[in-house]
Amino acid sequence: MAATLTFLAGFIVIALAARQIGQYFSEVRLPLVTGYLVTGIIVGPFVLNLITSEATENLEFVNEVALGLIAFSAGNELYLKEIRSRLHSIFWVTTGLVIAIYTIGTIGVLLLAEAIPFMQDMPTASRIAIAILAGTILIARSPSSAIAVINELRAKGPYTKMVLGVTVVMDVVVIVFFAINASMADVLLIGGGFDFSFAFILASELILAFLLGYGLGRLLAVILSTHVHGHLKILLVLFGGYAMFVISDRVRTFTHDEFAAEILIEPLLICLIASFVVTNYTPYRNDFADTLHVVEPMIFIAFFTLTGAELELDVVFLTWPITLALFGIRLAGVGLGTVLGGMVAGEPSNYSRVMWMSFITQAGVGLGLAKEVAVEFPEWGNEFATLIISVIVLNEIVGPPFFKAAIRRVGESHVPARAEPDTQRDALLLGIEGKTLALARQLMHHNWKVIVADTDSAQVNLVTAPDIEAHHLPDLSVESFARVITNATDALVAMLPDDPANRQACEIAYEHFGIKRLIVLVNDPSCAGQFLELGAAVVDPTSAMVNVLDRFVRVPQSAALFLRREAEYEMVQVTISDRDIIGLSLRDLRLPNDVLMLSIHRGRQSIMPRGYTTLQRNDEVTLVGSPESLARVTRRLGY
Repeated sequence: MAATLTFLAGFIVIALAARQIGQYFSEVRLPLVTGYLVTGIIVGPFVLNLITSEATENLEFVNEVALGLIAFSAGNELYLKEIRSRLHSIFWVTTGLVIAIYTIGTIGVLLLAEAIPFMQDMPTASRIAIAILAGTILIARSPSSAIAVINELRAKGPYTKMVLGVTVVMDVVVIVFFAINASMADVLLIGGGFDFSFAFILASELILAFLLGYGLGRLLAVILSTHVHGHLKILLVLFGGYAMFVISDRVRTFTHDEFAAEILIEPLLICLIASFVVTNYTPYRNDFADTLHVVEPMIFIAFFTLTGAELELDVVFLTWPITLALFGIRLAGVGLGTVLGGMVAGEPSNYSRVMWMSFITQAGVGLGLAKEVAVEFPEWGNEFATLIISVIVLNEIVGPPFFKAAIRRVGESHVPARAEPDTQRDALLLGIEGKTLALARQLMHHNWKVIVADTDSAQVNLVTAPDIEAHHLPDLSVESFARVITNATDALVAMLPDDPANRQACEIAYEHFGIKRLIVLVNDPSCAGQFLELGAAVVDPTSAMVNVLDRFVRVPQSAALFLRREAEYEMVQVTISDRDIIGLSLRDLRLPNDVLMLSIHRGRQSIMPRGYTTLQRNDEVTLVGSPESLARVTRRLGY
């Protein structure tokens, strides 16, 4: 016990370093997982030996906790209401992929057996056992990687929905498939036969897994319904997954010692079923997803770092040609499976041509199953896991760029155009009425260049003030918008009386002109979610007044400042662009005494300013102070 705690303490320090290294990999557009694996390899027994072979054995429980979490995450993605609309296509594409990859992968491993060192001296039955396990794991996909790409491209549409549905369902299928094939492999390795007793044992294993999974799901629902502290709830969920591995191991050992056959209850299948029950048949789906979301990053860092440390580099160097061969074999299976599945499902030809590009990536579940083989078959499992993990890492690196290309080709990518900011603050106010003109004058008072526009020519004709530039847009098209905005425009305020028109305007401004500061005055509050998906700021007239009054009651000074009721102070947002300011810490900035920096927005990160905080190019800083001092500070910092 003392040795385990010592190893665990050292491993936590290494995992913290792996987290930082993973961020560096992410910055050069490589998967975080690759950074964790590389860190594990460097600190493992074959390089620095900071994590010894003895340490990896003592830390095996970390793998089991992580595997339970991976299965929970896979089950949580299988939300039936979300995939029901594309169920026909999902079923046939999944069927095509599973059959093609499993068949081609299994045959491929058998044909390569003489070239794989640890399989060379094995009898035929053992080779078949290893081949069917490898073929099963090659089926696995990566929902997390797929979701990351979809979010990055802001992808939406029938193709994206179908690919995500297939990805989730495949990981569920592969875990069930693995439970069956692991039992078959176990029989082949111990020299048993496929008779009635085997069928009875396999059926018993599946029934027990479903019963335990249902029971664990109900137990998780009880845990999630309690009002205990959040950290304790997370620990109880993780312990529930880990307990299934302990129970599975005890049952297998007991049946091996007491009876003539082993009963192997697949713990990943138990956890998957439990998660499916919580997600679809309890009211705690969102609570469960939030719990997993909180703990996933920490557990995945530990799991993938430890996986890297356990990789046997001598096997990697000996089998790299086999790794490339298996990568090619799996790619052939993906191609054949998508063609057959897409054909039967009746998918459009433009989908079928690129569909194979969307199913290359592997990650969590595949790695988890490879580690599970290492645990269940220790005689050759580590060498097997090393070979399969090498293939998975290659798929994880190659897959995301291909998936991005596929989404772009089917026209479901909605990434912003490249913005070209200049020093002139400018905005387009879309939808002309009284408040539009008032807002225009207020922005112009703060040196903004403002254009007002409307699709209704009668509204445009109402603008008679010579200081306000007004335009009529014949339609909401890219060509029409190009007359009034450019890639240097800073903001769009959409105030048309039609919410779908406002959404269309926001999409054009974002995707074709790179305008990220989108403000929408919604007409129907139920449409607010559509604009929030675009990253727009939503103003709901029905609640805005209540929020203002609430501010005046609770924080009257800040409300007065926000509404410019105190003339001696104003609030502005400045973009850092002066090269002499970049890299300077706030303590050295020497702001005027009547100017205070409230916040810094860097990319998607909000930073609370401290004296040691350094400024970077294109940081958006919010300042409050006197108008005269703010004008001087703005000229000094940027625009």
